[in-house]
Amino acid sequence: MSEPTAFDPTHILGLDGYLKPFLPAIERRYARFQRWKDTIFQHEGGYEKFTKGYEVMGLTVKDDGTVVYREWAPNATEANLIGEFNEWNRSTYPLSKNKYGVWEVEVPPKANGQPAIPHDSKVKISMILPSGTRIERLPAWIRRVTQDLTHSPVYESRFWNPPASERYQFKNPRPPQPQSLRIYEAHVGISTPELRVGTYKEFTQNMLPRIHKLGYNTIQLMAIMEHPYYASFGYQVTSFFAASSRYGTPEELRELIDTAHGMGLIVLLDVVHSHASKNVLDGLNAFDGTDHLYFHEGSKGRHELWDSRLFNYGSHEVLRFLLSNLRFYMEEYRFDGFRFDGVTSMMYLHHGIGTGFSGNYEEYYGSGADEEAIVYLMLANDVVHTLYPSAITIAEDVSGMPLLCVPVKQGGMGFDYRLAMAIPDMWIKLLKHKSDEDWNMGNLVHTLTNRRHGEKSVAYAESHDQALVGDKTVAFWLMDKEMYTNMSDLTPMTPVIARGLALHKMIRLLVHSLGGEGYLNFEGNEFGHPEWLDFPREGNNNSFHHARRQFNLVDDELLRYKYLNTFDAAMNLLEERYGWLSSPQAYVSLKHEGDKVIVYERAGVLFVFNFHPTKSFTDYRVGVDIPGEYSILVSSDEKRFGGFENVSLESKYNTTAMEWNGRKNWLQVYIPSRTCLVLGKT
Repeated sequence: MSEPTAFDPTHILGLDGYLKPFLPAIERRYARFQRWKDTIFQHEGGYEKFTKGYEVMGLTVKDDGTVVYREWAPNATEANLIGEFNEWNRSTYPLSKNKYGVWEVEVPPKANGQPAIPHDSKVKISMILPSGTRIERLPAWIRRVTQDLTHSPVYESRFWNPPASERYQFKNPRPPQPQSLRIYEAHVGISTPELRVGTYKEFTQNMLPRIHKLGYNTIQLMAIMEHPYYASFGYQVTSFFAASSRYGTPEELRELIDTAHGMGLIVLLDVVHSHASKNVLDGLNAFDGTDHLYFHEGSKGRHELWDSRLFNYGSHEVLRFLLSNLRFYMEEYRFDGFRFDGVTSMMYLHHGIGTGFSGNYEEYYGSGADEEAIVYLMLANDVVHTLYPSAITIAEDVSGMPLLCVPVKQGGMGFDYRLAMAIPDMWIKLLKHKSDEDWNMGNLVHTLTNRRHGEKSVAYAESHDQALVGDKTVAFWLMDKEMYTNMSDLTPMTPVIARGLALHKMIRLLVHSLGGEGYLNFEGNEFGHPEWLDFPREGNNNSFHHARRQFNLVDDELLRYKYLNTFDAAMNLLEERYGWLSSPQAYVSLKHEGDKVIVYERAGVLFVFNFHPTKSFTDYRVGVDIPGEYSILVSSDEKRFGGFENVSLESKYNTTAMEWNGRKNWLQVYIPSRTCLVLGKT
């Protein structure tokens, strides 16, 4: 029995007094969450048992080699397990159905005690519907599916049960939760310069050392849950318990995560519980012939824009499936947490389609909110954090839902972080539509610091979203076609490249140090990746040209990409030393529109940015709270970062005890145009 806790609004009203009129809605959500939790603890043995559905459902193996298969398909009137093991015979292994609509069959072992279903052999469930129609499906809880595009795009399900000698044995403990999240968002398939799909093995060998050297402490892996259409970027999932086979085997993914742990890196899964592929033959759609098994029926169960199916979060068995799915990845692969995709779509009945969120609280607590989905997210976070206290969950939400990152027991939704999605949008708009002279320093600072009190956010200048075809990376917006001709150190530094390198570094450091309590970079953008992402599809003649990351560019000592890469590492290593991400929000002492200068302090470090395209300032007076002697920790103008070395790193700066810009002291610095300085106490 779970311990019911009475709802106490004290904490959330302390965070935001404007929530007071909406307390009834917040309390109602909490009561619904508590009812579900009570049901799970009274009837299902609590979170521990309920979330291990994968040990009961699907194909499991007993100690004596008996294979047990269970599947929830209440509409079927007859069901048979078929596969290569019984030559696809539809009558040799009939299943029996219980009162909950769960079918079951046991397949006895061979005489030698080995399972009668061979490892990695193909299996399916064959069912007869009330109409007499026969349908065949891939088991919903299957852990391995494979695709042979020369034969068909439809996946085939396989019984993954390797002998003990072939199972990957974890060697490393999970690293502790980092104080500051520095996230490297990555996609295994594109992590090669070659014109093909990259593998788990290659990622382990080539990418992990690179990520570690750059100073990131967290990897966020995309497109792991199996998806038949590569170009969907992993967001149209068919088999939720199957790690994508296009990159390799489950054992190789285990090795990747274990190796990352050995380097002190934690690994988050980009989990897609917001919707599912509408595929019938190899997905969950119409699994038992009905429209409403895992999903809402009719239009409520369909996402118009994504052309996909929407889960029924009010169904007991759907909760078992989804919560067990989270537990499965934590246990079986040892992921350290999740980035939940499409949270905005989940939390609103309109899914955010055609809706501009103004910040009016009625939008969050009115009739447009989907309380079933919100309660599912509360349950998911409560489960993950109860069973794995060091786990991390991140929400992808564009709406600004209050209490998203407040613990469930305090009336929140329980995420640890939200993605600061307004920040990359701001940069793209500036780079697209405004010249440097028109950048507004006040707006920059406002967008970077405008976050909900008491809720942590992950800031980023660009994620995978900004790299997709139809858009450009920040580097490409800055330098465009000159990246093809003027990125060699053997050619003169052109004004376009000089501006691009300078602003790329400044944008990143500003976001890193001012924008949140975590930082995210999408792979390749740390060195200014020149091109967009476009997966093989009919529209591009199935080309891999843009479905790869050109690490050959940064590894070429003659090219200027190395400078941006070096700066990225310097930022991360400096954050590791001073911990500004885990410190309180920065104090911004100056936003000067005419000079285009921004000055702020965070974690005892002084940041000075001069965004002016032409003006450099000598003896520029900046306020600082802590007195003493300061020196330069990092200057974006250093030679190792592709700069002009206009600032001497040997300089010492002593404070004068006189108030300036709201700070107790001031010091004077030389700040060249398009340069940022980081100063610390000597």
